[in-house]
Amino acid sequence: MKLYELSPVEGSKKDAKRIGRGHGSGWGKTAGKGHKGQKARAGKGMRVGFEGGQMPLQRRLPKRGFNNIFAKKVVCVNVGTLNKFEDGAVVDVNALVEAGVVKNSFDSVKILANGTLTKKLTVKVSAFSDSAKSKIEAAGGKAEVI
Repeated sequence: MKLYELSPVEGSKKDAKRIGRGHGSGWGKTAGKGHKGQKARAGKGMRVGFEGGQMPLQRRLPKRGFNNIFAKKVVCVNVGTLNKFEDGAVVDVNALVEAGVVKNSFDSVKILANGTLTKKLTVKVSAFSDSAKSKIEAAGGKAEVI
């Protein structure tokens, strides 16, 4: 096979639409622009979101709230999910990520009290709720804030 013998797969290449080349082509006369009006004229056309002078949708809708760019992203983990780990294990952010409990540590990880803990674990994370801390200690484990 020679380089000049190569050709694209049948149907993978389309010819460009050649507008304004006579009425026999199907794209002659007005060249797909219809009759007169702002969109038929040569030049720039209209900006995105322009509604012909009517108040545009992005200006009609009310603005609400704001997004705090300085907010800390806290990932919450329930005590019940810590049963995934073996008895006596040290559970920190890296262990939570490896176990698939948390995708990223973000700014901090907080343990909440939903569920029951049946294993004795040493948990080292950024924050605990009071009831989560008491549940971990009731199961014989330790809750350490890092």
